Amino acid sequence: METLFQYSNQLISTVDIAFTRYAYHKVNWQNRLLGLTGPRGVGKTTLVLQYIKNNLNPQETLYVTAEDFYFAKNRLTDLANDFVKSGGKYLFIDEIHKYPDWSKELKLIYDYHQELKVVFTGSSVLDIKKGNADLSRRAVVYYMQGLSFREYLLLFHQTEVPRYSLDEILHHKVSVPQIPHPLPLFYSYLKKGYYPFSREDDFGLRLQQVVNQTLETDIPTYAQMNVSTGRKLKQLLAIVAQSVPFKPNMSKIAEMLNISRNNIADYLLYMEEAGMIMQLRTKTEGLRALGKVDKVYLENPNLVYSFAQENQNKGNVRETFFINQLKVNYQVTASSIADFTIDGMDFEVGGKNKGLKQINDAPKGFIVKDDLETGFLNTIPLWHFGLMY
Repeated sequence: METLFQYSNQLISTVDIAFTRYAYHKVNWQNRLLGLTGPRGVGKTTLVLQYIKNNLNPQETLYVTAEDFYFAKNRLTDLANDFVKSGGKYLFIDEIHKYPDWSKELKLIYDYHQELKVVFTGSSVLDIKKGNADLSRRAVVYYMQGLSFREYLLLFHQTEVPRYSLDEILHHKVSVPQIPHPLPLFYSYLKKGYYPFSREDDFGLRLQQVVNQTLETDIPTYAQMNVSTGRKLKQLLAIVAQSVPFKPNMSKIAEMLNISRNNIADYLLYMEEAGMIMQLRTKTEGLRALGKVDKVYLENPNLVYSFAQENQNKGNVRETFFINQLKVNYQVTASSIADFTIDGMDFEVGGKNKGLKQINDAPKGFIVKDDLETGFLNTIPLWHFGLMY
């Protein structure tokens, strides 16, 4: 255990605390068993190390990763027992899904050590959800997504902008005098600003690795697929990326990929749960009505630019950004008269020449325009919706 403490203290002491993600203040860190999930590369490990550094006594705290060689010969329950006997109070376990039977052992730790607080993270949302059956009524699990445009401005350009609520945005309360011309920065964000690691070299290569790991390892392992099926998932992702946006035709997809039509809905759901795509559903049947998917989007605009390459569709990028930023705090569903419905309001997303035709019959309708710095009446600039978290 001494080696684990040395590694833990080294990581905690070197983590940068100048910038923290939105989830840092959203999470209730007082829960006795707390989970943090989300797609690969969005900063979950950094977040927990920052919390430890800012709030906890290193002598009572241990951070470990489930990938450590220590767990080749030792169990999580044994570690927890020894840690508590040594005066430990806070145990953080990263990449928990890499540990076999992790959910059962967390349950035992929770039941046996009521004085111990445990925080676990997992990049594979699929496995975390799978393990929740063993942790029901015990673990509180939070989902974390990539950078908002607001967070991007702070992390990449050291420009602090306040959070704005949806109501404030719709009533034109947004004021960012420190950025007189925000659109160039916004377009840079759409291309490579969603992932914190995009500040580093070889962003395109690293993003490809994140996608490959998710589609070729995480999902096939969870769903017990073979390697060739993992490649089919990548082909399916490419089809979604180059669409305008993608309206799923199961028979056509099955023919293109040479797979059974009955498997398509499952594949799309796996990809959604793993943070690769978003499925826009009709409101009448609820979010989990698999037969009522209206459109399919990539999870964020960076993925669109990475996969569609020279074939990006501007309308697709706009809608992808809008639904991605809004889904953090709202249920976004398909609209019968416009693009999206949120809390009884209809939103039509388009370029600067988009007219009011689609929302003429909407009791509460809004036009969301790209290429627009400031809004007026019921016309809202697209970039304003990136300031919500």
